[in-house]
Amino acid sequence: MDWDAILSDSGLSDREIAVIHVLADNTSLRASEVAKELGTTRLDAYKSLEELQDIGIVSVIADRPMKFSCPRIDKVVEHLIQIRKGQLARIEMSYNEIKSNIDDSKYKYEPLEDDANPRFTILKERIRILNRLEKLAESSESDMVLILGRFGILPLFRNGSISSINEAASRGVRVRILAQLDKRTIRFYRDIDESIEVRHSDDLDAQGALKDQSEVIQYLSSDENPVGKGKNDAALVIESSQFAENQRNLIEAIWEESTPFEIASKRFTEERITDPLRLTLNEGSFLEKIREVLMIEEDLPEEDTPFNLEAFLASGLEISDARKKLNQGGVKSLEAFGIDMYSLLKQVGNRVGEELSFSLRGINQEIEFLNEMMDWWEHAGLGTLSYDLEPEFHIQVQFAEFPEGEGLPIWALDDGIIEGALRARYPEGSEITVIREVISKQPEGLHKYNLIMS
Repeated sequence: MDWDAILSDSGLSDREIAVIHVLADNTSLRASEVAKELGTTRLDAYKSLEELQDIGIVSVIADRPMKFSCPRIDKVVEHLIQIRKGQLARIEMSYNEIKSNIDDSKYKYEPLEDDANPRFTILKERIRILNRLEKLAESSESDMVLILGRFGILPLFRNGSISSINEAASRGVRVRILAQLDKRTIRFYRDIDESIEVRHSDDLDAQGALKDQSEVIQYLSSDENPVGKGKNDAALVIESSQFAENQRNLIEAIWEESTPFEIASKRFTEERITDPLRLTLNEGSFLEKIREVLMIEEDLPEEDTPFNLEAFLASGLEISDARKKLNQGGVKSLEAFGIDMYSLLKQVGNRVGEELSFSLRGINQEIEFLNEMMDWWEHAGLGTLSYDLEPEFHIQVQFAEFPEGEGLPIWALDDGIIEGALRARYPEGSEITVIREVISKQPEGLHKYNLIMS
């Protein structure tokens, strides 16, 4: 935490803090000189000077024209602390006087049924939200989840709230962080308690927290500047076990699909995508497929049959001719089980293309990106790429080899690479839409990727 944060927490505005900095660096200044330093009008400068003068921070030197001065910043903070202590002392004294005259018998408070009704609170300004987050960590009994956007970790360190979260983890609370990692924030996650679990999700663009099965914080808005004071931050606090349970179910679903920290961090530190690749084999009933492959036509008898020891022992030694044939088969045997080799290789190619696009993400110019991608493609010997402007901008792919016989459809891997690279560079919803078109398959493979500008 820096001096500005402390002064802001004490209730001073950004303009008043700026005035203090200007005066603390000078012996004394006229209002016009203060205005010049701040880049504002003399009227605005006078207003801030008067407010600071009212609380005893700024003093006036009787001169013509008047000059203003203030002590060092540490002395200003000490003065503000004394003011707050005096205010708290007066509040406490007044409270004790009133409380001594209260007749408890007149108040018949009956709590709601098990306090089951949801309670809602809106918090404004980042400092108040973080204070509530610290209380959540301090009161958490078993489980706490933090949902952090790309830069959500920064305020936790800047304000010191991470200490409460680390303390909760050290006393046995299971603390998890679901975040959208960024190259600039990786180092902060390495400084948290080692027992805290961290996962990354590319699609995460929210902030909040969940404590046990009782309380949820959801950010409604936040400043674009992650290192700012968060004056415009707002959050909704919901105290409801039912809502917390629903929120937990949603978080658990995202958590399962997210990437562990050590794997995700390689993306930003080693410039590689090492996330586990989840492949889709096919659809439909695999039980039915194996019945067809093994030529099992008859269903099991519905009625019990007498136990026959000899038949029972013999059945374990029998291996069908269909299974023996599959055991010696190749790619076609996999296809018989519903494993589509074209789809499988294309998905692997998509991942290679994503990594290729990721390695070229520092290139801003689209033509330069496409040229680099085409150079890599041809250097790897995957085929020939070309692009043209008619009838619209497109990339044409001519595969080096097209499937013949019963071998692996390697061309599907190549096709997946170019598709994965383009769709990673131009995801759905971007200004450029990618449309894949098959021109011909025989006698050569010719595909076209149209890049439509919105």
